[in-house]
Amino acid sequence: MTPITEVEGRRLSLSNLDKVLYPATGTTKGEVLHYYAATVAGAILPHLRDRPVSFLRYPDGPGGQLFFTKNPPPGTPDWVHTTPVPRSEDQAARQVMVQDLASLMWAANLVVEFHTPQWRADAPETADRMVFDLDPGSPATVVQCCAVALWLRERLAADGLFAYGKTSGSKGLHLLVPLEPTPSAEVSAYAKRLAVEAESALPELALHRMKRALRPGKVFVDFSQNSASKTTATPYTLRARTEPTVSAPVTWDEIEGCRNPEDLVFRADGMAARLERYGDLLGPLLDPDRARPLPAGPA
Repeated sequence: MTPITEVEGRRLSLSNLDKVLYPATGTTKGEVLHYYAATVAGAILPHLRDRPVSFLRYPDGPGGQLFFTKNPPPGTPDWVHTTPVPRSEDQAARQVMVQDLASLMWAANLVVEFHTPQWRADAPETADRMVFDLDPGSPATVVQCCAVALWLRERLAADGLFAYGKTSGSKGLHLLVPLEPTPSAEVSAYAKRLAVEAESALPELALHRMKRALRPGKVFVDFSQNSASKTTATPYTLRARTEPTVSAPVTWDEIEGCRNPEDLVFRADGMAARLERYGDLLGPLLDPDRARPLPAGPA
């Protein structure tokens, strides 16, 4: 029998709570739902709210079928908010918005990673943040990503911009920068310029092109997620990895001190202590006073 629970006045059917989703740690679906409801709801919801959400679904765990969806899943309740989104191939496209705890739990019950764009639903294609996805090519690891992140932090600061870090929840590191609203195309162009600069300044370490043959031992400074059509793993989302790793905000002290890849691996069971210690390290992304204008581009 599928248990029915009530969340903020909404009735939810929560299924297969004993199902093991992460065999490496024995983590069950019930524990995943508890993670979202009891551990990170207060932190993740502000980063989801008012943004169209894309889902990477892994209902049988990371070893099963994975599928990415932007459209509202079949059976989406009518009380889950959706918003129109610009898509060239489908002018009538809509996506889910996770606006409250009930919507969060409904989505988590589908077993998903949460992915969001750099813009809000009321201003499509106008970014209020910039992202750099630092992706290491083996044998490089997150340790090398941290070195590139430190260079980028200083370069951004020279343009009056603040940078904040989080793990990807996989192998890499994300840098996020709060911006005054700026067209996504302009943000992408600026981010690409900095990625090219990073490669020039750190030729043995950084790379601005995705070409696989160039990748071993280097960090790909991926600026492409600033495109209006792209998304990035939302802060605090669980990832479909062997273990229940989290895309977790980190301090600059942690980035500076990273000497081993395991130093920046955070799992669901450690997030309550981190939130108690630090609060939301990415709170500045939600603070309009931290947003800065993007520097003017080259003439």
